[in-house]
Amino acid sequence: MDEDRMMKWFAYEHLPEHLKVVSIKFYEVACSLCALVDAGPERTVALRKLLEAKDAAVRAKLNPGG
Repeated sequence: MDEDRMMKWFAYEHLPEHLKVVSIKFYEVACSLCALVDAGPERTVALRKLLEAKDAAVRAKLNPGG
């Protein structure tokens, strides 16, 4: 399933602690989304947009004030 393949991008275990605390929240939301919403194209879009938000939040933590 496409959504299952996408979940690898929400992994956070490999990150240093200061990035992990940001990333884990997005992982938790992604898991909840998959549990609450049936698989389909709109759920995939939701996961992709959540992934974009996670990437931006991690970058913001790396470079405050960007």
